[in-house]
Amino acid sequence: MNSKSFFAELKRRNVYKVAVAYIIAGWALSQGIAQVLPVFDVPNWTIRLIVLLIIIGLPVALSLAWAFELTPEGIKRTDAADAVGQHSHGHTWIYIVVIAAAFSIGLFFLGRFSAGNKTASPAGISNKSIAVLPFDNLSRDPDNAYFCEGVQDEILTRLAKVADLKVISRTSTQHFKSTPDNLPQIAKQLGVAHILEGSVQKSNDQVRVNVQLINALTDAHLWAETFDRKLTDIFAVESEIAKSVAENLKARLNGRAEEVLAARPTENPEAHELYLKGRYFWNRRNTASLRKAGDYFQQAIDLDPNYALAYAGLADVHSLLPLYAGTAPKDDVPKALAAARKAVELDSNLAEAHTSLGNALLFNAQLKLAEQEFRRALELNPNYATAHQWLAECLQGQGRFPESLAENERAHELDPLSLIINASYASSLGGVGRYDDAIKQAHKALDLDPELVPGHEILGQTCEEQGKLDEAITEYHKANEITATPANFAMLAHAYAKTGRVAETRKILDKLTDLSAQQYVGAYPLAIVHLALGEKDEALRLLEQSLVERDILLQGLFGSIKIDKRLDPLRNDPRFQKLVERFDAGIPE
Repeated sequence: MNSKSFFAELKRRNVYKVAVAYIIAGWALSQGIAQVLPVFDVPNWTIRLIVLLIIIGLPVALSLAWAFELTPEGIKRTDAADAVGQHSHGHTWIYIVVIAAAFSIGLFFLGRFSAGNKTASPAGISNKSIAVLPFDNLSRDPDNAYFCEGVQDEILTRLAKVADLKVISRTSTQHFKSTPDNLPQIAKQLGVAHILEGSVQKSNDQVRVNVQLINALTDAHLWAETFDRKLTDIFAVESEIAKSVAENLKARLNGRAEEVLAARPTENPEAHELYLKGRYFWNRRNTASLRKAGDYFQQAIDLDPNYALAYAGLADVHSLLPLYAGTAPKDDVPKALAAARKAVELDSNLAEAHTSLGNALLFNAQLKLAEQEFRRALELNPNYATAHQWLAECLQGQGRFPESLAENERAHELDPLSLIINASYASSLGGVGRYDDAIKQAHKALDLDPELVPGHEILGQTCEEQGKLDEAITEYHKANEITATPANFAMLAHAYAKTGRVAETRKILDKLTDLSAQQYVGAYPLAIVHLALGEKDEALRLLEQSLVERDILLQGLFGSIKIDKRLDPLRNDPRFQKLVERFDAGIPE
């Protein structure tokens, strides 16, 4: 049989028609089941298996079409049908295609309808919500993890600046791997409808980024793309990904959003890599990693003196060093202020710069100015969970407890698995007198990490507020066992004094006094211990010194000189009232 007669025979035996009918019906059916079966919680592997069987079935269907004929009397072998002159009617296969397509399209819309109902669940999950999971590092060099994490973080940050979207912060998404099996469960935990997965492979000056956008409620893949570019084009890749995601989620993009999505923070790729390394270590939040982060941010600035984000990063390092490394605030806070102001000067529309300046002002005891910066940051990036949290702590330090709670509720919604936000949220609940809720929230934070020092501190503070001093002492002990700090010792000493254990309070004071000869010990915790021992004049002297040192201790329920109930014995003293007035007005630089 020559090729011409072979193809004619394929046509005569309706093999072409069967192929077309099978492909159309198979494609429509696979789309239909992909929409419907997830609604009934059918595992993904089952759906993939069905699709694979549909594909495998094509050659089987073609073989059967060659060997058999659909006749008015039923199915017969082709040779037998030829012998009696019986063949299928030409329109039969068209009817099959139309019926199969109609059936599959019906399944498709059923799935869409069911998914829509599921999206509008009682949980109130917005269809314009997304979590960007950690990207897989496919580079041969594991040291490129900083670059992979940085790309994920920058895509997330671009999306977060689109006001029409709800975007979960990185500190919550980092708890999961890039391609988990339980997407619906993760989406429910994070309160989102969509997940962005991806991977990054970096080799010399080349980078490959794979991404896929998934409706986590239906497991439907909405969009996927692979980008092979030079390292110098990484901002364009991040911009294109963020824009495609926003468009797929039907987010409103005004001129400002378009500008943000297309932003290029620096034209120097080496400076950008140094910045990513800085953020990678800053996120680790310990003394060594913060110092290393500061070095990387400074190197980035040296390569590009107009790199606003690098200045913001440097400011964040100096703001946090007094908390994590125990350095003197008067040494680091001025450096934080200078770097943050330079960042704002370089890019006044950069939310990170305003947040960094707000935090530096906060630690400089200028709470009203700090509040202005945090609010400006949130105008530029409404999804910035850290700005909401720091604003909450700023408001709490001013005694504005309901406002503080509202900000921390929003921070918790945007970053539900952040350790520090969970602890801060507990503090805000205690601020409005919801002590039982505060204790439950503090326990949730400690469930995430039993060694979370702020969790133990705030749980202890809340117990102390309720008069449960033994429980408070237990929590303060746990905090000191994990990380012994002057502030934690002061909490313990004050609780000891309230239970009449004055000798133990005195021992802690002696310990802090000896420690101050070796390292910086803030005046504020020393003032708390002296006041617990009834030494009011010395406490007042130290509180005066704390304002000069910028050692204002914005720490949980004890917050600041304005709200710290441990200072209540001084409230009627005119000298103390003047200190509070100075604090409230904002201490001049």
